[in-house]
Order: sequence, then structure tokens, then C-alpha cells
Amino acid sequence: MTDHGAVIAFCVAKAIDLVVIGPEAPLVDGLSDSLRAAGVPVFGPSQAAAQLEGSKGFTKDLCARAGIPTAGYVRTASLAEARTALARFQPPYVLKADGLAAGKGVVIAETLAEADAALADMFAGAFGAAGAEVVIEEFMHGEEASFFALTDGTSIVPFGSAQDHKRVGDGDTGPNTGGMGAYSPAPVLTPQLQAHVMAEIIEPTVARMRADGNPYSGVLFAGLMLTADGPKLIEYNARFGDPECQVLMMRLESDLAQMMLACARGELAGIAPRFSDQTALTVVMAAKGYPGTPEKGGAIDLRDAEAGGAKVFHAGTALQDGALVASGGRVLSVTAMGASVTEAQAHAYAAVDRIAFASGFCRRDIGWREVAREASA
Repeated sequence: MTDHGAVIAFCVAKAIDLVVIGPEAPLVDGLSDSLRAAGVPVFGPSQAAAQLEGSKGFTKDLCARAGIPTAGYVRTASLAEARTALARFQPPYVLKADGLAAGKGVVIAETLAEADAALADMFAGAFGAAGAEVVIEEFMHGEEASFFALTDGTSIVPFGSAQDHKRVGDGDTGPNTGGMGAYSPAPVLTPQLQAHVMAEIIEPTVARMRADGNPYSGVLFAGLMLTADGPKLIEYNARFGDPECQVLMMRLESDLAQMMLACARGELAGIAPRFSDQTALTVVMAAKGYPGTPEKGGAIDLRDAEAGGAKVFHAGTALQDGALVASGGRVLSVTAMGASVTEAQAHAYAAVDRIAFASGFCRRDIGWREVAREASA
């Protein structure tokens, strides 16, 4: 997708009516601008608007200008500057590579020594060009949740909620990943809190982007911290995200293509999505070694995996001599529905247990917070 000319030529030759750009890298690279310039409708923000995901510092500065609640922060462009800035914060320290780092550019350091070592690694290239600048943030206490909205740059409609699990190990232990599982909806995001998020975070963001001459069109995926002072923005994604997308799509009953085309054409007003009242829960099966160096080539047998209505979404898979094998870190997202998080969890893990993937692993506690709340209700 880095060859914009080839993508445009394909779209013109095939008379493509709508292009949906899924990953963040081509959005930040400006593929949507190239397609629009060629007259091809696109679901996804412009290169300038995609900075909401492509630059942590850009988003923090926008929040400061628009009065959007978020953690206190400092942008730093050198190791010396970052070390000086650490003195303004208390442990644990939140350190973020400014650019795209495949969901792995965040370090939470418990001590000053750990923070100093992490900063040295970042500025030495641990996250490549993404770490050329580093944002240092205050640590926010609370529970994380995700909120989604569709916008054509003017009109905005809510598009559901979810909670994911970033840590690689059970009990939210180990390093951060791109996500080891998720469920939707997130009951902690009550209707009242969702209205608050729309009014205090989403709507001011869209308005500020439009006022700055960078109107945002597409999906806004807001990562939130539910603090004692109310919801605060952690970060934005400029796409549906993984594994949140899987649980949203399992619940969606409306025509997604119609809504995405309406966003692309600036015609979103009056359109609202319809979701199932059921819960969807997905469990990521990853290759051993993830989030470090994953073991590739492991055989996968999916026979009977989708019995009972479960769905298996492929991510890091490939066909090798006609057989399905692992080809990446996060390999499969095994997704199921239920009347509650507890029921959806049981159905998802039943599907996981029907899959033969000897070189894979998964967390066994996706949805644990809500399962505990349901048990005590």
C-alpha cells in the first residue's frame, strides 16, 4: 500500500466505489489523500487528520487547546530533555514513543531508574523512528475502556464501546501487546458516561480538527481512562482497531458499508448504527514468543472451531503447502456471543479449546473484571 499509484490504478481499473483503509500506517502515509485526489471515495482520515494516531504529541497538544480531559504531559525531543522532564512526574512513569509503534511503544516504568533506562532505549532506536520524540505523561488511575464514533467531519454518531486486555499474561501481567482479547459492549461505560465522552472528548476533537483546517472523516477510536474525576482520553486510534473491531462487527446489525460510504460522502447526518443487545467476546490466540519474536510456521487445525456460532478471524496466518500455519504474532481472534460477558466468555473459550495450535497460546481470563462483577451482582 506504499505504492499509491498502483492502488489508484487498481481502483480505477476495477471501478471501485469505496476504499476502506484498515491499518494505521497507510493512513499516516497519506493514502487517503492520494485516492481522494483521484476521485475515489475513501473511508478513513486524511494524512493531516491521521496525526491523531500517528503522533501522541499532536493529540496531546490538541487536547490542551480544546480543553479535552487527558493526562498531564511533556513532549521531549532528546534524551537529556526527557531526563530533565522526568523530575516533573511521580512514579509510575508513562513513556510513549510519539509515532506509530504497532501498539508496543508504551512503557510504564515503576522507578526512576527503570524510566531512565527505557528513555535511553527509546532514543537509541528501540521503536525506530517512532521514538524520535517521546511523550512523558502522568499515570492515570482507573479502569480503561474504549469508545467509538463515526464522523464525516461534521456529523458524529456513537458506534459502541468495548474493553480490551493489553497485557500478554493472565491477570494483566507481562508486557503490553496490541491486544489479547476484548468484549463489547463495556458495561462500565454507562449511557451517562457515553454521553459525557461524546460531549467532552469526541465532539470537541472533531470541532477542533475542523477549525484547524484538518477535518476528520472516518472512525474515531478513543482509548479512555475512567478516573475518579471522570473519563479522560488516553489516546486515539484512527481506525477500528484489533481486537475491538471483531467484537463490534459481531454485534453490528446495520449495513456497515452504507455508513462508511456516508462518511466518505459527507452524508452521515441522520444515519445511526444498530447493535445486538448481546455481548461479543474475542480471545486472541498468539504464537509463542509474542510480543517478542513469535514462532512462525506452527500448524493450525480449525475443524469444528466455529460450531455453535463462534467466528474465527484470521490475522497472522498463511497457507503453506495447502496447510494453515502461523505467520505472525497475533494469529487468530476467536469470537463468540452470549447474553452476558460470562456466557460469551464460556462460548469463546469452548471454541478456543476446539482449535489445535500447539505453538500458540492465549490468555484464559478475557473479560475477567466484568465476569467478577456479574458474579457478585
